Amino acid sequence: MSLKIEQVTKRFGNFTAVDNLTLEIPEKQIFGFLGSNGAGKTTTFRMILGLIDATEGKITWQGEPINYERTDQIGYLPEERGLYPKLSVRDQIVYLARLRGMDKKDAVVELEKWLERFEVPQNIDKKVQELSKGNQQKIQFISAVIHQPKLLILDEPFSGLDPVNIEMMKDAVIDLKESGTSIVFSSHQMNTVEELCESLCIIQEGKQIIHGSLIDVKRSFGKKNVYIHADFDLTFLKDLPGVVSQRITPEGCKLQIESEDISQSVLEAVKNKGFVRRFALEEPSLNDIFIEKVGKSYG
Repeated sequence: MSLKIEQVTKRFGNFTAVDNLTLEIPEKQIFGFLGSNGAGKTTTFRMILGLIDATEGKITWQGEPINYERTDQIGYLPEERGLYPKLSVRDQIVYLARLRGMDKKDAVVELEKWLERFEVPQNIDKKVQELSKGNQQKIQFISAVIHQPKLLILDEPFSGLDPVNIEMMKDAVIDLKESGTSIVFSSHQMNTVEELCESLCIIQEGKQIIHGSLIDVKRSFGKKNVYIHADFDLTFLKDLPGVVSQRITPEGCKLQIESEDISQSVLEAVKNKGFVRRFALEEPSLNDIFIEKVGKSYG
């Protein structure tokens, strides 16, 4: 059964952090939860986990509220990292694993597997404060998954990581999903969300502004992108009917157009003007959608 958020509102005094949010997050999927800073993502995560109470509405997972009796089935990577800097990696992870019902021997076996996977087996007896920020992030991630949770909540899991470590972490998240874990994560990296998520929600100022499968969200946006790489000046294309915007790039330009039909008039306009290396019609990126939808709600 899925994670359900039903008409949930959270107020802090006169401030409404989350406003009548209703979501159903499918089981055994990776679900993207997106929004600007202060949009209400972390507050929602804390309500899901029972760390703070909703002012109104209810949250259930597998038909029941989440409480301390179910912590052995849930993993949480908070945006604010919370490792003990003076503990060794081994002692840190064993302590947290035992809080979730694992015995020490099993925890060490799992830890060694994860350290090998993340290519840092030499860190097992180092103090957390001796590690780089990226390696601390790996240990924080291991602490959230060491007990093989059925529901995993990741708040900005890729922040502070270099591209190599992001790929390593993404592969780990995909493998957890394949093994049956339901994953909800927030990120400011739209390309990562596009790559990993089947469904998503965008919230702004506590209100849901988009919710659905990634495919449906892109289709409903309507607008498309045209990428043109050419050896001649393309600035004249911005004045064509149906062209919403133009961004000049080193290779040529990116156009946003009202519908895919407009691409034919754009193609006619560049014919016989010079050498065209690339002409590609593509779906809008999640970044395009996020900027337009969230930008509107700022206004």
